[in-house]
Amino acid sequence: MAFMTVWNYCVPLSFFTLLSLVGTARCQAVQAENVTVLEGGTAEISCRLQNYDGSIVVIQNPRRQTLFFNGTRALKDDRFQMVLFTPRLVRITLTNVSVSDEGGYFCQLYTDATHHQVATLSVSVPPETPTIEVKQEAVEGAEVELTCLSPRSKPPATLRWIRDRREIPGVVSQQDNGKTVSVSNTIRLPVERKDNGAAISCEASHPALGGQKRIRHYRLDVHFAPTVRIIPPPGILREGDSLSLTCSVTGNPLPRNVLWSRINDTIPERAEFSGPTLQMSRLSQTHNGTYLCQAQNNYGRAADHYTLLVYDPGAVVETHSAMPYAVIGGILALLVFTVICVLIITIWCSVRQKGSYLTHEASGLDEHGEVQEAFLNGNDVAQGKKEYLL
Repeated sequence: MAFMTVWNYCVPLSFFTLLSLVGTARCQAVQAENVTVLEGGTAEISCRLQNYDGSIVVIQNPRRQTLFFNGTRALKDDRFQMVLFTPRLVRITLTNVSVSDEGGYFCQLYTDATHHQVATLSVSVPPETPTIEVKQEAVEGAEVELTCLSPRSKPPATLRWIRDRREIPGVVSQQDNGKTVSVSNTIRLPVERKDNGAAISCEASHPALGGQKRIRHYRLDVHFAPTVRIIPPPGILREGDSLSLTCSVTGNPLPRNVLWSRINDTIPERAEFSGPTLQMSRLSQTHNGTYLCQAQNNYGRAADHYTLLVYDPGAVVETHSAMPYAVIGGILALLVFTVICVLIITIWCSVRQKGSYLTHEASGLDEHGEVQEAFLNGNDVAQGKKEYLL
């Protein structure tokens, strides 16, 4: 925003002269406008005149050095140019403005008394894209310290750390560098191996950027010990087959080499190595054993093993045929157990039924004897039966 100040300069007159010129006296005036410009841009410094009568107009820089005298260059600085000199407006331009050009530029109007008005030039310095400094390398299980730095701005830039669209609060500090300010924002983050490659950014905002931001992107570089896994082949390996074992390795930094070995033995002579892959052809029983893959970096080492067992066709058939026999044996044992249980239950039931039959049979014999005795005695059978029942 430009600010305008007006000074009125009137030529002093005697009392009688003033009376004779009442209503006709004309006072000269000068106006100076404040200017704000971006560093490296072009500033326009204007002096507006009112009722100008041809008096001398002088423009001076903040060090009170005369730049122009009535439109004529007085200082040899080609960055200053007189672009307009009229009875109403005097305007100069200053190109490639720097913060050292800041200050008050004097618009002087020489009448009977010398008067001046100051146009203040302000220079705004937007930040460059900030830089990111890492104090020490990030190691799994530790913390990493990151500093976002904007070395030069005016007024001070605002720095923000962003991760996953969320702001990470940090410690902000400022340092004066003369007419500009250095700003930093420092954060400390705990890191794990899953954070390796995670995106993080630092944003710099400033009034001179008009809502835009200067952004520096960074990816976390987390160092961690390697992990090793041997990818086994599918199926059963028989004599004459080929074997390919791949050692899958992760780590940061990634180990440059892997080491293959055979526990308690040496690697077969015909084995071939292709990067992390161990290859063996025409397998035989002599290839049997436990193979080990190892890898290491500055943060640790890791290993994985694979046990190779080569079968001949006969052994494979025998092994597969033994499995049905075991199943059949189990089924037969279950059937025998079931039969035994059924027999035990059957015998127990039979014994109980036989005891009940003998009891009823004895009761029947007693009744038959009584009837027979009544018949021999000449009594009526029915009556005897009746008496028996009573």
